[in-house]
Amino acid sequence: MASAGYLQISLIWVAYAAAVGLALLAATITAFTWQNHRDRSAVVTIVTIISLTALLATVFLLPVDIALVSSTTSTAVGAKKDWATPNRIHNILQTLKIVYYSLYSFDALLCLIVIPFSYFWYEEYDEVEEQEGNQTFGSRLWGAFKYTIAFIFLVVIIFLIGFFVPAAGSNSGKHVDLDFFKRLLDQNHGEKALNFGVGLLITLGTLLYVLYTGAGLALLPISFIKSAPSVSAPQLAESTTTQLEQNRERQRQLELRSAGHADGMPAKDRRKLEALAREERTLVRRERLAAEAQGQGKTFVVRAWTKICAVFRPIKLIGGILLVLLSLLIWVSMLITGIDKAANSVCKQHCGYILAHINVFQPINWIFVKAARAFPVDYVMMALLVLLFFSSSISGIASVGIRFLWLRIFQIRKGRTAPQAMLMATVMLALITLGINYALAMLVAPQYASYGTQTFCDLPPHHPDELPDCRANPEAVKPCSEWVNSHSSATRVCTPTMMSTFLNRIALTWPVFGAIIFWAQFAFLGVFLIVFVTSLFRTPKLNLGEIDEEAEADEEEGLLASTGRRFGATWQDITGKTNRNTYGSTGAAGSSSNTN
Repeated sequence: MASAGYLQISLIWVAYAAAVGLALLAATITAFTWQNHRDRSAVVTIVTIISLTALLATVFLLPVDIALVSSTTSTAVGAKKDWATPNRIHNILQTLKIVYYSLYSFDALLCLIVIPFSYFWYEEYDEVEEQEGNQTFGSRLWGAFKYTIAFIFLVVIIFLIGFFVPAAGSNSGKHVDLDFFKRLLDQNHGEKALNFGVGLLITLGTLLYVLYTGAGLALLPISFIKSAPSVSAPQLAESTTTQLEQNRERQRQLELRSAGHADGMPAKDRRKLEALAREERTLVRRERLAAEAQGQGKTFVVRAWTKICAVFRPIKLIGGILLVLLSLLIWVSMLITGIDKAANSVCKQHCGYILAHINVFQPINWIFVKAARAFPVDYVMMALLVLLFFSSSISGIASVGIRFLWLRIFQIRKGRTAPQAMLMATVMLALITLGINYALAMLVAPQYASYGTQTFCDLPPHHPDELPDCRANPEAVKPCSEWVNSHSSATRVCTPTMMSTFLNRIALTWPVFGAIIFWAQFAFLGVFLIVFVTSLFRTPKLNLGEIDEEAEADEEEGLLASTGRRFGATWQDITGKTNRNTYGSTGAAGSSSNTN
């Protein structure tokens, strides 16, 4: 039996390692997809990939935590398995604790020191100074480090406050009757300092989570159903061609009207002609983009992918509808848990509204408990739920942008995100991830995230030193919850997850953090509802101005690349001839008349 326990635990950790490997691949694809291809920085790219991988590893640890504590208990009889000795369980929890603290510390280090240093390192780069030899590696390193010193001082101050300031919850321990809460207060000063720092970061992350994840969770499913028209739409291509013909006809009329004037073209007509010429260039670029989006001039693979996306459009629509239903179910579940906590918490604001047990039917928690009967469906569902919240955060950041109040500082767009925006978005995701962990463990599926599928036997034991036996009374098997102090046997069977213990300890030690984070969940629900209702009645529109700006930037980059990045000779260089661009060729006669 012991070997079976070792095998199950090993498989869980192997699955987690595979998930982290996939997270590294996803982080790499995400970084290269969103960053500006014309303005890259190796340091920024590497830091972004490492940070995103660490964030995904942090959020994927919750399903592992639940799986490990659940594997120690036999759900059918409400007792620990034979191999799950107290020493073995202690080792499992200690390993989880080390991994949790390591990942949280690494995330905080990235967020407060590494990413700010990378930001200033990029800002210190001066191409002219480097070419003239005035900027060396050492000067650039010192320039970035001196700005990062302020963040290092901030980390030290946070740690010292958490280490020396008395915890507010430590004095209220005598008012708490639950043994579960008393155990939460057993911590040393180092853990208290770390809890203070993480609690502060969770509070800041929750504020970002309210805005960006709340908006993203509403917009992500809607974007699958109602997407903006594509530049490859036949209506757009046809309208662009019509506008281009009308533009060239007006240019021809102006030229013919001024052909008989001895003084040449009047100034007013010349200004009109210049404006029409600029509009013509914009329409030609738009026509080229529409043709490229349709696959013209592209490889077979690109054209095939375009056709596949069109074929699977109905599946995307069905997926969007399912995501909408899931988002609404999550919203309802969080609202039920929030109201239940506010009304029935055993200690209210003094412990961050910790709930002893669920008093109202909670759909998401019920689904996870029922899905646990088919191993490992519930763990896969939890991993997908974590991924949904993380993807919604990315969608929210991309939609809202990086703002200070109502002013947009950076815009997040695929292939056009500046390095500074990439780093700032990564910091925001790091903080949001902490808020996501709290929401999943405390509101979305609180009982499942705290105890997994563990159960205990609610019968009196035959002897004081023995555990009760429910093999003959399966109806006495009940799910574990925090409210186990009245059952001495339950305290030996029910093992809380490290995530729930960690979050409850922060809420109990620093109640102000727990209260702010809890009430912010209602703001999250409000933001989701407002954005969701608004997006239902708002039709996505094609931003032609943005498309024209991107096309013009691509065209300028192409001109620079043709002269500044010629690493090898081409056939046109040898023959002295160039391929004529067919876009806008119908207006060649009109343009040639301008030179006569």
